[in-house]
Amino acid sequence: MKYQIPYDQNEQLPNRLNLKSTEAIGLAEFEGFLSAEIRLTEQLTSRTRFTCQYIRKMHKLALGHLYGFAGKWRDVNLSKGGFVFAAAHFLPNSMQSLETAVLASLPNRYATHEQLVHDLAVVHAELLFIHPFREGNGRTARLLANLMCRKQGLNSLRWEKIEPNEGAEISFTSYIHAVQQAAGQNYEPMKTIIQAIWPA
Repeated sequence: MKYQIPYDQNEQLPNRLNLKSTEAIGLAEFEGFLSAEIRLTEQLTSRTRFTCQYIRKMHKLALGHLYGFAGKWRDVNLSKGGFVFAAAHFLPNSMQSLETAVLASLPNRYATHEQLVHDLAVVHAELLFIHPFREGNGRTARLLANLMCRKQGLNSLRWEKIEPNEGAEISFTSYIHAVQQAAGQNYEPMKTIIQAIWPA
């Protein structure tokens, strides 16, 4: 299972296309995020502001063809591997706090590489720590980070360098650990990962 959730909800979420197989649903999700990334990149300007409304728009563009909950904050509590994400009841406040404390102060242009790395790490770790959506949180957070880079004239981050095996230079376990460190506002682990997957 991807998530452990309360109540009796199936892992395979009902979808608007009536897809039954995990493979078909995965492909539809992949195509949705790819289409959203192309569209949002085309619309991106030096004045684009990354807000809660923008994040919801991203999610709806990617998954609106598939799920009725696309673009809406989740209304169920989620946990994964024993780690409990922000309670659904507090999501509107949690996301508004992220916007007020972090997103609203993101500059249109960065004077230093270090400041961009810092902001990428904070936004990415906090968004994943909050986990605002029922599905597609990781992909939404990675897409947002890519758009933050492209706004600065850079290529996308090289997410493929984060590998599942423990012996990898950047393991998925270390990535999850970096997200969990956001609970204590320690963004150094995520900054290290952002540096390691910096655009070529």
